[in-house]
Amino acid sequence: MTENMEPVQTKTPGWIAAAIVILAIVSIAGVGLAWNESTKLQDMQAAVNGQFKTAQADADQKIAALEQKDTQADAATAALQSDLSVVTKRLRLTQGELKTARDEAQQIRDDAQKQIADVNTDVSGVKTELATKANSDDLNTTNGNVTAVKTDLAGTKNDLQMARSELGTLIAKNHGEIDELRRMGERDYVEFSIDGRGKPQKVGNVTVELRGVNTKKNQFDVALTVDDVRTEKGKRTVNEPIFYYPRGSRQADEFVVNSVGKDKITGYVSMPKSAGTTTSASTGD
Repeated sequence: MTENMEPVQTKTPGWIAAAIVILAIVSIAGVGLAWNESTKLQDMQAAVNGQFKTAQADADQKIAALEQKDTQADAATAALQSDLSVVTKRLRLTQGELKTARDEAQQIRDDAQKQIADVNTDVSGVKTELATKANSDDLNTTNGNVTAVKTDLAGTKNDLQMARSELGTLIAKNHGEIDELRRMGERDYVEFSIDGRGKPQKVGNVTVELRGVNTKKNQFDVALTVDDVRTEKGKRTVNEPIFYYPRGSRQADEFVVNSVGKDKITGYVSMPKSAGTTTSASTGD
């Protein structure tokens, strides 16, 4: 008797299915981890790139600032070199002016000594003439000549007793001495009286502004403007001459204050004799 044979079905073991499931889970987890790490790596790379760009921009800015400072330093160096050149030229000019002033002072001294010698010669001549005259009329006339010569000699001695500046010019201390210097005819004199601070006043060829007065020390502060150039002169003493050179002049002008009061100074400006220069006072005596 023939038996019906049924095909034998082979069952897959359970552990293989479990292994496949586990392998799939591990693969999916690995893919997720790889994607996560890739995302972190991209974020990190973007952050590094941003920091690099920021650092590069900061470096460029610092380099630009250094280049600007270097340019400014070069400009400042050039300006200092220019100022040094101007000061050097001015120093040479001042030395030349000082030599000229000393030469003029020496010439004034020589002229004064010559005048004294001439006066002494005149006196000697008058004395000789007096000794040879016999009659009273000649004697009276001679006495008159002697008196005149003595007066001239006394005037010359009085002139020589006045203080002289470093440039050799005579310094008057009052109105009377200023008149004596005027009579000598060597320079022009403009007297002034300035009352009040901060009130510029034209005196001769200089504008004078009183800045301050110290009556206890006989000192004063002024600002002098010559040829549109303003110069401050502080803590100057009475009868101390202040010299300045107007444009185009080889001889110095003198500014002298003879007295100080409460916010007030009086004195004169002395200028070399020249055509067209007036000696009228800027204010009353």
